[in-house]
Amino acid sequence: MELSEVVSNAILSAYNGGLLNVNLSSPPAGDGLGSSSTATSPILTSNDALLFHEKCGTLIKLSNNNKTAERRRPLDEFNNGVVMTNRPLRDNEMFEIRIDKLVDKWSGSIEIGVTTHNPNNLEYPATMTNLQSGTIMMSGCGILTNGKGTRREYCEFSLDELQEGDHIGLTRKSNSALHFFINGIDQGVATPLTPPVVYGVVDLYGMAVKVTIVHNNNHTDRLRRNNAILRALSPEGALRRTVPAAQAEPERLLFHPNCGQKAAITHEGRTALRPQYGPWGSNGIEGASATDDFNHGVVLSSRALRDGEVFQVRIDKMVDKWAGSIEIGVTTHNPAYLQLPSTMTNLRSGTWMMTGNGVMHNGTTILDEYGHNLDRLKAGDTVGVVRREDGTLHFFVNGMTQGPAAWNVPPGVYAVVDLYGQAAQATIVDDMEVPPIPEPLPEGNNQVSPSSPSSGAGGSDLRFHQLHGSNAVITNGGRTALRHNCRSEFNDAIVISNRALRDGELFEIVIQKMVDRWSGSIEAGVTAIRPEDLEFPNTMTDIDYDTWMLSGTAIMQDGNTMRNNYGCDLDALGTGARIGMMRTAKGDLHYFINGQDQGAACSGLPPGKEVYAVVDLYGQCVQVSITNATGPMDNSLATSNTATEKSFPLHSPVAGVAHRFHSTCGKNVTLEEDGTRAVRAVGYAHGLVFSTKELKAEEVFEVKVEELDEKWAGSLRLGLTTLVPGEMGPGAGSGPGLPPSLPELRTKTTWMVSSCEVRRDGQLQKMNYGRNLERLGVGSHVGIRRGADDTMHILVDGEDMGPAATGIAKNVWAVLDLYGPVRSVSIVSSTRLEEPEVTQPPSPSSDIGSEGEDDDESEERGLGGQSQMGIMPTVLEFLENHGKNILLSNGNRTATRVASYNQGIVVISQPLVPQLLVQVRIDFLNRQWTSSLVLGVITCPPERLNFPASACALKRAAWLLRGRGVFHNGLKICEKFGPNLDTCPEGTILGLRLDSSGGLHLHVNGVDQGVAVPDVPQPCHALVDLYGQCEQVTIVSPEPGAASGKSAGTQGDMEKADMVDGIKESVCWGPPPAANSLKSCEYHALCSRFQELLLLPEDYFVPPPKRSLCYCESCWKLRGDEAHRRRGEPPREYSLPFGWCRFNLRMNPHLEAGTLTKKWHMAYHGSNVAAVRRVLDRGELGAGTASILSCRPLKGEPGVGFQEPGENCAPPREEQPPPVLLSPSLQYAGAETLASKVQFRDPKSQRTHQAQVAFQVCVRPGSYTHGPPSAALREPPDPHFSPAELEWVTKEKGATLLYALLVRVE
Repeated sequence: MELSEVVSNAILSAYNGGLLNVNLSSPPAGDGLGSSSTATSPILTSNDALLFHEKCGTLIKLSNNNKTAERRRPLDEFNNGVVMTNRPLRDNEMFEIRIDKLVDKWSGSIEIGVTTHNPNNLEYPATMTNLQSGTIMMSGCGILTNGKGTRREYCEFSLDELQEGDHIGLTRKSNSALHFFINGIDQGVATPLTPPVVYGVVDLYGMAVKVTIVHNNNHTDRLRRNNAILRALSPEGALRRTVPAAQAEPERLLFHPNCGQKAAITHEGRTALRPQYGPWGSNGIEGASATDDFNHGVVLSSRALRDGEVFQVRIDKMVDKWAGSIEIGVTTHNPAYLQLPSTMTNLRSGTWMMTGNGVMHNGTTILDEYGHNLDRLKAGDTVGVVRREDGTLHFFVNGMTQGPAAWNVPPGVYAVVDLYGQAAQATIVDDMEVPPIPEPLPEGNNQVSPSSPSSGAGGSDLRFHQLHGSNAVITNGGRTALRHNCRSEFNDAIVISNRALRDGELFEIVIQKMVDRWSGSIEAGVTAIRPEDLEFPNTMTDIDYDTWMLSGTAIMQDGNTMRNNYGCDLDALGTGARIGMMRTAKGDLHYFINGQDQGAACSGLPPGKEVYAVVDLYGQCVQVSITNATGPMDNSLATSNTATEKSFPLHSPVAGVAHRFHSTCGKNVTLEEDGTRAVRAVGYAHGLVFSTKELKAEEVFEVKVEELDEKWAGSLRLGLTTLVPGEMGPGAGSGPGLPPSLPELRTKTTWMVSSCEVRRDGQLQKMNYGRNLERLGVGSHVGIRRGADDTMHILVDGEDMGPAATGIAKNVWAVLDLYGPVRSVSIVSSTRLEEPEVTQPPSPSSDIGSEGEDDDESEERGLGGQSQMGIMPTVLEFLENHGKNILLSNGNRTATRVASYNQGIVVISQPLVPQLLVQVRIDFLNRQWTSSLVLGVITCPPERLNFPASACALKRAAWLLRGRGVFHNGLKICEKFGPNLDTCPEGTILGLRLDSSGGLHLHVNGVDQGVAVPDVPQPCHALVDLYGQCEQVTIVSPEPGAASGKSAGTQGDMEKADMVDGIKESVCWGPPPAANSLKSCEYHALCSRFQELLLLPEDYFVPPPKRSLCYCESCWKLRGDEAHRRRGEPPREYSLPFGWCRFNLRMNPHLEAGTLTKKWHMAYHGSNVAAVRRVLDRGELGAGTASILSCRPLKGEPGVGFQEPGENCAPPREEQPPPVLLSPSLQYAGAETLASKVQFRDPKSQRTHQAQVAFQVCVRPGSYTHGPPSAALREPPDPHFSPAELEWVTKEKGATLLYALLVRVE
């Protein structure tokens, strides 16, 4: 053994035993964080160390001296995995865990937080978000306080997306703020006020199975100190210390021995290969072929890269089976302590990777069209990476730089190579000199059009100025401008022309690249401010002098909207569109779209003053280039005084008249600018303002925040009121009778939103609605809309927050309260005029108008502005823009995934039409993979969408059905909806349909499963993700949906705490046979006919569509039901009624039925048809045997153990009710000795059948005793349950609540 190894072992042994007083770990928890109490103790004693408490969830197993917690039966159970720390957390103390094991079965994953509950006294819930007091948890990417969501998007990371090896931590600061950490990165303040005494808590929920507490937080520091001690104690250390630093040779770059589980390092650390290729020579290792796996081939450099040092590898060997190839990049993670993921792009922190021809940062694409496609490289090609001193990251392909890929990359990063897909072996190449960085070529769409820019052509000297916004980059000799970090930054990218425009000179640009991440897009205009004098703001519309801009359809001067509904919409333009601007000699500003003049946008530009062209690369717009059309225009616009055919007066745009504020307003409000601007002159209240007219259906009343007064707290309030502003009596003009604030306006019905609360007449109706209005800033747009479906919607910066309230009256006025910090607002919206076709403003879409439209179509025109909403498209097809592994055929009606298991997203090109059923058929499944297709809708334009690897990564404007869950923008909003899509066999036909109110329905083989998502914005497109097993689907001919109005099964918004243990079996509900023309389950129909023969009152049962649910073998397998579930507090198992048909009973409206069904246990009671009516009349189980039906029992007296009350018998007064026998297993409760059989003749087939009945009941915990079965059984009891717990007996009155009537027919 070498001396260095002996010394290393000695140091580690001494450290572990506490004998050597050297702190090799991270500083104590308080060091550097304001704590001095723990700083004097370098090593924590076992009593001080954070461990898991011995008392934990029922399925938790502790090990590793209580530092590791694991959930037992992870493939059968998804909850009851709560663990807590053994002591309260100290101020500034880090509580950090590492994810050791995940399972790919459940949705949802680990949750972590703090609680004030002492673990010694706590009755552990099934999941920690069920705890309604003293608990703060991070779940997904949001924060839940006492089980309710308080912050929907706390950070960019989602705990549900973390992988094995990722770290999660939290700390309570000394100022009471709670911070969470993901892989060591502080995610910011989760909540500012945390109780002083809290315990750390971890919920091993869903996919999370095993975690370990991590005490060494600073691995890099520990490694550096370890190496320093080893060098100091080794014989070579003294010699090395005598060598001057300038003469020391740099350590050679090698691969670190810690590599992916399917990778190996050879040739003294110079070569990395993906494992066991077979007998390829002396370096090959016999075994499985490289074609057996495509990932787990991550390797890192042995040390951090120096600034300007190139790390380059040569591809030695490749295989031709997989899609994708080598990936290269850098990471801040130390390879010695990194739990290597299966592929490096799964790492969510500190990582930049070039993959294909794009660049990803922390698993998110930041550049789509960056450089040479790495997937096309061959053996012998080289790839490299370098971090320069200015923090920019550059990649090289065969020695050629690909340009800057990322900015602000920290120093001390390690090089990373991912031998993914085709790449099988790579070797480090030395002695590459960094070539100079030439001017980068334009990025994005390289297709050349007649007006595309050319680097060497073009007679105009117009370029972009070298001065620009902080996020803008000028390339291609000043002809191209782009916004870097386009997926993390959306503004600060203003560019301006290098000289002033001449009269009649066109400045034209072409959009080359866009991202589908933000709202809003490019803004363009002119400014009289010289570039040298311009202090570039965040957006150009923030400038309040000498600037004219087109934003969307609004013409803005000096930051104020002059007019709306200009002839073009910049937000609707896509890649390849050309935008031009020109000032005429008389001072008019004209815009050109794709060479077409849109008319005079505004007039009065100073004729003798120079103006510069200005472009704001805002939101979705990322890159533009100046076109060859830029230059003088050879037309009459330069000197003519005649208006063009598309110009019209500025003061009266044809598309509408600007909204106005009513003269009646709060006493502190003054109205300016002809009633379009409202200013609160003094104080913080008395700021009510109203619209002049009542709002029409789908009309938006929108304002822009002009001025804030930060000394006040609160937020702008807005809503709808039935109060007529002009009928408020004497003195109403100045509003002396108005209350000081909107919540106090109660003389007429008023709906309002304040902060994130919805109120009606001052009473709280809903919390956590939309974006918090307290976060509005200067320039923010806020609007209100009364929907045609009598709902109130709030819009923030153009984004609809969804329905805030329902049942809104027909005649309502918009009302705003300039309260607290919001001091002034200006109106940016306009009314919609009912004018003839000839007076409508010319626009690209004006040629497709229709004449003689019926009045009953006006509602459809109001929703989305499409008069053809009711027209069925002749042929549906998939869009040409799709995932990179998709191949379209059959006239674009069939989509096939040709490689891998992801990158398979397709979108139907036509938007969904209300009441039109759009269906796809599953053609082929590959059982090699797990999971299956994902179905849903997106509301963003799919033509320019850059599709991620899977639909679950869509974080904007996406509603998806995956497995049995419903997801919105990556967050689960509903569990256990409909059948499990992962279990649908080949041939299954899945459909989506929008009802008339915007609810999205799922159809399975023609059967409506109910509303999955209410109030889906329109227009929207159906999306299918061919993921995992699903490799091919085909569009089935569309069918018009049933125009039956709204579904009764609308699923409301629910917190997770309300859903985990609540009843969520509302899937595959069978419509009543008479109302459904589609094919239904024959067994369900047979059971329904028997239930009708019992002549039971309809009022006892839940009305359709949730009246009944079939549990025959085909139905429960189609839904993917599990055989057993847990219910109640504490939770207890019960079996699902497989083989029976369930008819749901109405709950007593005076009981808290929703609470009982979650907190009470579930059980079954075998009965007979003679007692059903009597039991339903009494509302609970009792004794008696008298018959009310003329039917012949098959056996003798059926009352063994289960004595039902007779029809005309009542129990003696003051007597204890007889015991009621129950069971969590219907296999036992439904045995023939407990649930007698009767014969009946089916009125449809005239065949004789045997039938049984039973009740499904909710049972109050603690009201019953359990024991072994008392009834004589012909067959063995249910083996899933312990015999000692198979039979429950209760004598307490009111201990049971009837839940459903069960029927089985043989």
